[in-house]
Amino acid sequence: MRFLSALVASALLIASPAMSQDRPANAQPWDRAFLPPAPEWDGASRDLLRPATDPWATAFEQDPEHDFSPDYTATRAWFDRLDQASDLIRIEEFGVSPEGRPIYAVIASRDGAELDPSKPVLLAQAGIHPGEIDGKDAGMMLLRDIAFYGRDDLLDRVNLILIPILSVDGHERSGAYSRPNQRGPRIQGWRNTATNQNLNRDFLKLDQPEMQALMGFIHRYRPDLYVDIHVTDGIDYQYDVTYGYNGEDGIYSRSPATARWLDSTFRPTVDSALSARGHIPGELVFALDDRNPRAGLYDGGLGERFSNGWGSAAHIPTILIENHSLKPHEQRVLGTYVFLEAAMRLLADRGLELRDAWQADAALRPAEVPANFAPADEPIGTRQFLGIRYETYESPASGRTEIRWLGEPDPEVWQMPFYGSRSTLSLNRPDAYWVPSYRADVIRRLRLHGVQMEALTAPRTVEVEMLTLPDAAFAAQPNEGHVPMTAGEPVVETRAWTFPTGSVRIPTDQPMGDIVVLLLEPQSSESFFAWGFFPEIFNRVEYIEAYAIAPLAEQMLAVDPALRAEFEARLASDPAFAADGDARLAWFYERTPFYDERYRLYPIAREN
Repeated sequence: MRFLSALVASALLIASPAMSQDRPANAQPWDRAFLPPAPEWDGASRDLLRPATDPWATAFEQDPEHDFSPDYTATRAWFDRLDQASDLIRIEEFGVSPEGRPIYAVIASRDGAELDPSKPVLLAQAGIHPGEIDGKDAGMMLLRDIAFYGRDDLLDRVNLILIPILSVDGHERSGAYSRPNQRGPRIQGWRNTATNQNLNRDFLKLDQPEMQALMGFIHRYRPDLYVDIHVTDGIDYQYDVTYGYNGEDGIYSRSPATARWLDSTFRPTVDSALSARGHIPGELVFALDDRNPRAGLYDGGLGERFSNGWGSAAHIPTILIENHSLKPHEQRVLGTYVFLEAAMRLLADRGLELRDAWQADAALRPAEVPANFAPADEPIGTRQFLGIRYETYESPASGRTEIRWLGEPDPEVWQMPFYGSRSTLSLNRPDAYWVPSYRADVIRRLRLHGVQMEALTAPRTVEVEMLTLPDAAFAAQPNEGHVPMTAGEPVVETRAWTFPTGSVRIPTDQPMGDIVVLLLEPQSSESFFAWGFFPEIFNRVEYIEAYAIAPLAEQMLAVDPALRAEFEARLASDPAFAADGDARLAWFYERTPFYDERYRLYPIAREN
């Protein structure tokens, strides 16, 4: 018990550059003194803090170290009080978590119950990873200042929606040991949900009730800008607020007009605001090799399971903020406040330009949809990068050379090779897809995505392309509650197929058409098939015994010279097949009308 008490007490200490030198003799190693020191920071944005004695000071501001974030109950109580005190603030519940907690948004507007559709909408979401909670504390301060401290002018021409905690159950699985590589807050929520799922992998498949609720909420309010707020990790660097979106600097985007506006208008404006307040904004990039920081940078991939990938495909301008985990919680929170305020002011002035851009993107109908992105083999250019000084040493724990970050800005600007992402598969866009009624789960998720579809009121026979997947296989390991599958190379066949009542026809000539292709093409790595939604195609229904198929096969050889030639060629080219009696008989069975024609048949059809 003495050891446990010391451990818990030491874990509540706040890491600082001096702690590694002045740590008490009885402190345990998990007091986070193992983290690299943080560079000194005294940004002008500290003037945003209200004194602890202010009746509207947040729990973050009341904490002497500004290293605390309140729990779910205290956060909701604070917002309820704000709602009651200000006509500009209202709370809307839009979902319930697996453990029964309401998921809610806080809406700041002069418009009352219904938002003025002519005004741009900024939707800021925090706590999809509850340990990365900067957006909640920054949002509380900003909404408080809008309500009482002179920033209500922000609402003259733009509306703000804050989701303070998306993963509310994970937020409440809190403690001092959630994120060992992050500097504060000292009590943090857990990365995954109560069902042990990572919501930040669920933007396309929509498994979890939190994400299903979020998608319905997004399509209800159709934000002009959606900001998903995280805290990153990886290598150390000088930037405290990094952010990205699919398409920056000409890198691939499904929403090119949106990306151009974010490049040319948004980033310069917001970067300037952050810099003026003492922050160092940067592009969202990741080290190619964490153990060799100068090896290069990459964009982290463009997968649609993440918010920025989904937003590009859905034509909803989406920015992924990744504040740097080794910067103090206070610095990150204040940087997030500055970011959100600057974004609101820009949307007020030029938000209709962004609306024109995403509407133009939503009208695109590319004949081919790139998919399955992977890092480029060669760098596509270089990036100037503000690094932190480091040294290497031989670790007796790992038995290899490790990096020690020194917490000092490197005066040299690093010139870093930059590796973008490349598409490894191009998917043809059919006119429509057909989904049978018995896959109501798939149909429901497509509806949550805002996909338009026609539901059959009577059975209908149509000529469609059906895919058989002879090379489909299960992955060796589960992922996010599924056993993923790979489709292999499909065999395409045109068939007259009867779809029962309740089946749906989904045209791809719609704003969510790219989403439809990515979800329903089995070779897409983000598809329902790839996530393992169709294991039933592997079920074999009928078999035939050797005593029956052997004489039948002999008759087939006797009456069909072409079949005999094909069989003999296979024997000559494949010794293993020739030596396997069961495989030889199975070869004949597959060529009889007794064979299950739906074995490995993907049940979703294409219409061209």
